[in-house]
Amino acid sequence: MLLRDVILQRHLESYARVWIPDPEEVWKSAELLKDYKPGDKVLQLRLEEGKDLEYCLDPKTKELPPLRNPDILVGENDLTALSYLHEPAVLHNLKVRFIDSKLIYTYCGIVLVAINPYEQLPIYGEDIINAYSGQNMGDMDPHIFAVAEEAYKQMARDERNQSIIVSGESGAGKTVSAKYAMRYFATVSGSASEANVEEKVLASNPIMESIGNAKTTRNDNSSRFGKYIEIGFDKRYRIIGANMRTYLLEKSRVVFQAEEERNYHIFYQLCASAALPEFKTLRLGNANYFHYTKQGGSPVIDGVDDAKEMVNTRQACTLLGISDSYQMGIFRILAGILHLGNVEFASRDSDSCAIPPKHDPLTIFCDLMGVEYEEMAHWLCHRKLATATETYIKPISKLHAINARDALAKHIYANLFNWIVDHVNKALHSTVKQHSFIGVLDIYGFETFEINSFEQFCINYANEKLQQQFNMHVFKLEQEEYMKEQIPWTLIDFYDNQPCINLIEAKMGILDLLDEECKMPKGSDDTWAQKLYNTHLNKCALFEKPRLSNKAFIIKHFADKVEYQCEGFLEKNKDTVYEEQIKVLKSSKFKLLLELFQDEEKVLSPTSATASGRVPLSRTAVKPAKARPGQTSKEHKKTVGHQFRNSLHLLMETLNATTPHYVRCIKPNDFKFPFTFDEKRAVQQLRACGVLETIRISAAGFPSRWTYQEFFSRYRVLMKQRDVLGDRKQTCKNVLEKLILDKDKYQFGKTKIFFRAGQVAYLEKIRADKLRAACIRIQKTIRGWLMRKKYVRMRKAAITIQRYVRGYQARCYAKFLRRTRAAITIQKFQRMYVVRKRYQCMRDATIALQALLRGYMARNNYQMMLREHKSIIIQKHVRGWLARVHYRRTLKAIVYLQCCYRRMMAKRELKKLKIEARSVERYKKLHIGLENKIMQLQRKIDEQNKEYKSLLEKLNSLEITYSTETERLRSDVERLRMSEEEAKNATNRVLSLQEEIAKLRKELHQTQSEKKTIEEWADKYKHETEQLVSELKDQNTLLKTEKEELNRRIHDQAKEITEAMEKKLVEETKQLELDLNDERLRYQNLLNEFSRLEERYDDLKDEMNLMASIPKPGHKRTDSTHSSNESEYTFSSEITEAEDLPLRMEEPSEKKAPLDMSLFLKLQKRVTELEQEKQSLQDELDRKEEQALRAKAKEEERPPIRGAELEYESLKRQELESENKKLKNELNELQKALTETRSPEVTAPGAPAYRVLLDQLTSVSEELEVRKEEVLILRSQLVSQKEAIQPKNTMTDSTILLEDVQKMKDKGEIAQAYIGLKETNRLLESQLQSQKKSHENELESLRGEIQSLKEENNRQQQLLAQNLQLPPEARIEASLQHEITRLTNENLDLMEQLEKQDKTVRKLKKQLKVFAKKIGELEVGQMENISPGQIIDEPIRPVNIPRKEKDFQGMLEYKKEDEQKLVKNLILELKPRGVAVNLIPGLPAYILFMCVRHADYLNDDQKVRSLLTSTINGIKKVLKKRGDDFETVSFWLSNTCRFLHCLKQYSGEEGFMKHNTPRQNEHCLTNFDLAEYRQVLSDLAIQIYQQLVRVLENILQPMIVSGMLEHETIQGVSGVKPTGLRKRTSSIADEGTYTLDSIIRQLNSFHSVMCQHGMDPELIKQVVKQMFYIIGAVTLNNLLLRKDMCSWSKGMQIRYNVSQLEEWLRDKNLMNSGAKETLEPLIQAAQLLQVKKKTDEDAEAICSMCNALTTAQIVKVLNLYTPVNEFEERVLVSFIRTIQLRLRDRKDSPQLLMDAKHIFPVTFPFNPSSLALETIQIPASLGLGFISRV
Repeated sequence: MLLRDVILQRHLESYARVWIPDPEEVWKSAELLKDYKPGDKVLQLRLEEGKDLEYCLDPKTKELPPLRNPDILVGENDLTALSYLHEPAVLHNLKVRFIDSKLIYTYCGIVLVAINPYEQLPIYGEDIINAYSGQNMGDMDPHIFAVAEEAYKQMARDERNQSIIVSGESGAGKTVSAKYAMRYFATVSGSASEANVEEKVLASNPIMESIGNAKTTRNDNSSRFGKYIEIGFDKRYRIIGANMRTYLLEKSRVVFQAEEERNYHIFYQLCASAALPEFKTLRLGNANYFHYTKQGGSPVIDGVDDAKEMVNTRQACTLLGISDSYQMGIFRILAGILHLGNVEFASRDSDSCAIPPKHDPLTIFCDLMGVEYEEMAHWLCHRKLATATETYIKPISKLHAINARDALAKHIYANLFNWIVDHVNKALHSTVKQHSFIGVLDIYGFETFEINSFEQFCINYANEKLQQQFNMHVFKLEQEEYMKEQIPWTLIDFYDNQPCINLIEAKMGILDLLDEECKMPKGSDDTWAQKLYNTHLNKCALFEKPRLSNKAFIIKHFADKVEYQCEGFLEKNKDTVYEEQIKVLKSSKFKLLLELFQDEEKVLSPTSATASGRVPLSRTAVKPAKARPGQTSKEHKKTVGHQFRNSLHLLMETLNATTPHYVRCIKPNDFKFPFTFDEKRAVQQLRACGVLETIRISAAGFPSRWTYQEFFSRYRVLMKQRDVLGDRKQTCKNVLEKLILDKDKYQFGKTKIFFRAGQVAYLEKIRADKLRAACIRIQKTIRGWLMRKKYVRMRKAAITIQRYVRGYQARCYAKFLRRTRAAITIQKFQRMYVVRKRYQCMRDATIALQALLRGYMARNNYQMMLREHKSIIIQKHVRGWLARVHYRRTLKAIVYLQCCYRRMMAKRELKKLKIEARSVERYKKLHIGLENKIMQLQRKIDEQNKEYKSLLEKLNSLEITYSTETERLRSDVERLRMSEEEAKNATNRVLSLQEEIAKLRKELHQTQSEKKTIEEWADKYKHETEQLVSELKDQNTLLKTEKEELNRRIHDQAKEITEAMEKKLVEETKQLELDLNDERLRYQNLLNEFSRLEERYDDLKDEMNLMASIPKPGHKRTDSTHSSNESEYTFSSEITEAEDLPLRMEEPSEKKAPLDMSLFLKLQKRVTELEQEKQSLQDELDRKEEQALRAKAKEEERPPIRGAELEYESLKRQELESENKKLKNELNELQKALTETRSPEVTAPGAPAYRVLLDQLTSVSEELEVRKEEVLILRSQLVSQKEAIQPKNTMTDSTILLEDVQKMKDKGEIAQAYIGLKETNRLLESQLQSQKKSHENELESLRGEIQSLKEENNRQQQLLAQNLQLPPEARIEASLQHEITRLTNENLDLMEQLEKQDKTVRKLKKQLKVFAKKIGELEVGQMENISPGQIIDEPIRPVNIPRKEKDFQGMLEYKKEDEQKLVKNLILELKPRGVAVNLIPGLPAYILFMCVRHADYLNDDQKVRSLLTSTINGIKKVLKKRGDDFETVSFWLSNTCRFLHCLKQYSGEEGFMKHNTPRQNEHCLTNFDLAEYRQVLSDLAIQIYQQLVRVLENILQPMIVSGMLEHETIQGVSGVKPTGLRKRTSSIADEGTYTLDSIIRQLNSFHSVMCQHGMDPELIKQVVKQMFYIIGAVTLNNLLLRKDMCSWSKGMQIRYNVSQLEEWLRDKNLMNSGAKETLEPLIQAAQLLQVKKKTDEDAEAICSMCNALTTAQIVKVLNLYTPVNEFEERVLVSFIRTIQLRLRDRKDSPQLLMDAKHIFPVTFPFNPSSLALETIQIPASLGLGFISRV
């Protein structure tokens, strides 16, 4: 009895599941209802749909039906992992994966089975390529990328060429699979040169598809030729080129297409592009117009735009170096073929025909081909026959003429096809020596149709050869595996294709007889068939003759029997074309057409084959045998069959010399329905492609293989504790001997256990029984515990209910008592309320009456008092007026009397004085004191002048007050007049009102009578209105309720709107934050790209330096991405700030958008103009200063007016300075206006560049301002010193003046001196006024110039904007470069001017020192008040400011020539480990900053720039040298950040000085603003951070998958499932297994290193967040690509591992770093593996829970979910559909994998240091002895 039957008998017990044959579904699953016993002829079965069935066993073979695998093995990645290996198991596994899990790839040992989904799947993106790159083949889910990676890895490791053999039926997806494999190589390897060879390799696909692919009934893009592409690699395994061979082009398709099929794509692309101008000469039209394109009746493919495909084809041709002229030549030939197909023939008789005269299609063909119309028309209807003696020209029939025309068309197309393939190979050829290659074979699969002809015969012959090679390779691998494991080797019988191959290609084989028949003059298909029957019938078991046909034969191929029709074999094998037609074409003037046939001659020549046999097989594979006169060699007469056989031999030699990898493409249905599986068609293809043969070979031996560790992990539950030994191998042996008694069922290898078929299923059954028993025991215990817990809970609940019921009853009684008491109280208060209300009503009425009466009396009293008061006022005013009149009269009389009396007394005195004046003695007395009186008179004059001035001032003030008082009185008079007029009007109005009162009284009597009638009517109306009011009140109450309801709704709506607005605001805020992070990320990515390009540039430069032994003098061309040899963010000692401007502008412009060139140039021009204005003003100021100096020199000659001129010069200088400041303010306002009013186009792209430009301008302006302020301070000091000396001089001058006055004895001299002084003052005042006016005129002219410049600027801006829109980008770039150069030169001029000013300042300082010494010698005491700008207690001399020279000021001094030594010792040769352990963190940063401080203190900008540039370049250099060392990168990231913080902390900006101590504020930089260098250091820190992330990623990457997924942290939770052959591939390396502890140890190492280096806590958090993101992303990506990892137990393992990582975060106090949030997708994926997945409620819970996962990821996890144990259930397809429906509205990324390379944007929050700079000590170990403390 067979071994298989023995196994089946043991397992055929009741409820066992088996497979039974079915005519529709091929195999059906059934369940055994009754145990099978040996000898039973019938099996009692029940099908899955519930129908019972009696299955009869075959009485001859008595073969039992195959058993079904356990459910946990269904859906495996590798078919060889199945316990039962047979056809139904394979078919069912493929169907489950394809239909339920939407997985199109499955391994079958060494074969990748690919099922065409007929749908675009998102599994071929670059993220998937990156995920498979570097992975072992068995570690990931099956994929074409896994096969490509395995081939690439083996090529690199084994130094052996590889081949990927892709086969399958038409429409199975061979071409697409080959295309994806090539794309993988192009993406992973890259190219060795800058020519983008990988793009050219991929570009060959659209060309070959357009000329070699066509639509068939089975496939819209079917390859009608076979091709083998060799992708060449260099020693570094980068693509350098490729070569293509083609096989058996289907030429017959050019002239004939079956129904619903098309010709080659290129013809339809041409017809779709016929309207293009360049195609007008081809005279093309619709595809239905041409005979060669309309036969199939289906010229259009759904979803394909032929015109767009034509564009792609032309682009691919251009990329591959086929010029436009050659392209037009190709299209000309193709158009000629189409027109040739429309040539018609008219029959003359049965043996001759003719072409109609001036036939348009033939005319067009001849024009396009460049041949004579008459010759072509003649030879299309005639042929030449040659005999031994003479030649005859014979007319041919219409049918033969049509065949000859079609043969010519096929021949031209075949030659064109070969020419294109040859040029593609030339374009892909590399001059670099090829080190190795990977070949991709895309060849037709086994074919069988209703009518099979010569093409099918050749195709099946090729598949026989490939299947033979495949069988030998599989057999060889099996043998190697057994020998490697030292298992006894038994010969496995397998199908040998050699007899069938011999039947076809051996001597006297089918091809040999066919070639022999082709040589016969009268050979035919019938005679050849008879020869076949005579030679092979009844002699070869594989050859048969059909019963009802004498023109066919049958061959038993490895896949199936195929019947071939002999008709047409000879003609197709000969592939005859008339020689005369070829000669006509060769006489063409069309160059390309001649090249086609010249190539043909070379190929067909006997010397065309090379010694190595490596000829382009595309030429020999499709060449017909043509007889040419003058050649008797047989070499050129090879038939198509002979050529094809030779091509196959060369191909097999190539494949045998490589390591093959197999991809078998399966077509799931014939209707191209997506994800529809036709079992019949699938089984046919599985049999044909050799997959089942692989299964059979594997099943014949020991198909199931386990490593000892895997077996122990899986079946640990079957072992007792005493069975477990330290040696796993011995443990497994002991257990297996107990479990399986028959030792032939397994074998122990060196590293694996080998099992016969079915043994794994038996072990799984034992394991499941053991687990089931354990589950029952657990359930029993748990249920008892639950029932006891339920009883206790119910008893407790009953007691609680009783307590609450009794309490409720007591509360009800108490409530009744309270209500009774409350009712009595309410009655009491209600009655009291009624009585009190009545009393209050009466009281209120009484009070109201009293108030009215008292008010009436009070008003009467008030009116009476008011009249009395007014009468008193009138009396008072009248009496006062009378008294004043009497007083004035009396006063006037008294004054008159006084005047008369005083006049009389004056006359008497006058008489006395006249008498005294005449006396001589009086005259003498007066003359004695004349001199004294002169002095007194002078003084009196002065006093009188002063009094006169004061009186004059008083008079002016009195006049002002008088005028104001007069105006006020006038206004009062006017107001009184107006009031008087109003009073008159009022009296008139009173009279009229009295008359109206009389009239009204009369009317009152009339109305009183009417009132009575109205009151009666009113009472009646009142009654009615009360009723109406009551109704309205009711309606009002209703309306109020409605209003309240509406208000409530409005309130609710407002609340909802408010909440919605708040929510929207929060979302917008989040979106803005996301946009900010995206912008920051984009900028940092650009920075990363720049650093990569910079490194590449440096590498290339180093290589060039090595290659060039002697550098050539002259200009060196720099890379386009660099502006100088320095890095973009570094400064050389010769570069100015302006030169750095274009470099600094480069990053922001890349960050956002292309730079707005118009705005940039406008701003540059405006800056230039403003700088010129500033310079002119500065020159004017210098000129005025020189005038002031000359004036000072003159002052020394004229001491009396020195003070006035000094005041005049100081005023003039102040005015100039104020005007200069005004102009600066106008400049700032203009800048601000430009910033605020720029257009949206400017704000988007140009804003960063504009701000950088403004920053540059501001820095230059501030530098100028500082210099000018220093000059002005010095000048003010000079002026103040001169003024301090002036009091002494003025005192001496006053004494001289006094002496002069005393000397002046004459009165006239005094008057003249006084007049001269006044004139001098007037002269000075006029000079001041004139200079002031001239200065104002100058200012007005300057303002006018500014205004005109503004207008000119605006006009230039408009013109420049218009011009910039017209020319191309090259002109813009040239203008930009020109402007940058101009601005650089101008900034250099500015620097020179600044240096001149510095020299001037130094001179002035020296002069000030000398002058201060002189002043100190004259008057030391008066120096305190000389300069208000200095401290009062200190002297004015700057050189004499007291300073503690011996105290350390936090600066380090070094010499300029020691700079390189400083960088070398402190950066390049510093060992981070020693510094981090022994010294304070960030010490290098502190030292460098203290050196910068000293250079700033010295005001040496060159030294500052040089030191910073050297520092930045040094850090870059050390990172480039040791960039893969985490400690080094972390150390310099920490120090760069600390250096950046120091530059901020001591910058002097208020925002950074808040946390400084007073001493630290004294250490701030004083001369330079290093904000630009802060940005440079920030960019450098970003680059270092990204490098740090890459380093830790490289360290963590190998640990993540092993530690997070593969390693069992919780032992025994997950058992390993059976693995297939892929786990035994040679690509698995013997590496140490990483665990979660390894990851945590590595995280601890990273954290401790960063802490030792003193890295900022916020930065550590960002690094940790990035690390956790990498862990989560890599783990989730592997989970999504590994079906074996998607199980419930693995979800538990992942959650435990994540909890350990969270615990690590808590221990390090990093929970607020955001690292936990990055693990959220992984956590949700683990939860998704563990939650229930059955009902709609479960689906809703999953949708709400998995908000961090995308829809594609959720569906992928559900599709991949695989039970490890039988107790777990699979996820139903309907449940997955429910999830998809619920998530269809979710807007998330369609990307499946997370971007593991994503780097979060990094920020560097300001972190000031509390360390005092003066306390820092420099250790001697650093070797910085040349630095001295200052």
